[in-house]
Amino acid sequence: MAKLKLGPLEDDKPVKISVELPAALHRDLIAYAEILGRESGQAVEPAKLIAPMIERFMATDRGFAKMRHAARSRSQPAGSAPPRGE
Repeated sequence: MAKLKLGPLEDDKPVKISVELPAALHRDLIAYAEILGRESGQAVEPAKLIAPMIERFMATDRGFAKMRHAARSRSQPAGSAPPRGE
């Protein structure tokens, strides 16, 4: 069986936004939730997958990480430490 990129979903206080998805993407999201649910043995709400998927995408985007790091370096005073958790 193939290993999915998403693992268990963290319970975190959400910020509500509204997005429109193309129908084909919504069908794929439903299929992904079904497969993940079978793998984990728990029902997964497709909408709950969107945030972890975006988070995973951004975490693995090297260009974004490099530009984000450069922007933070420019905005911090010399000798100060980056924020905790970074």
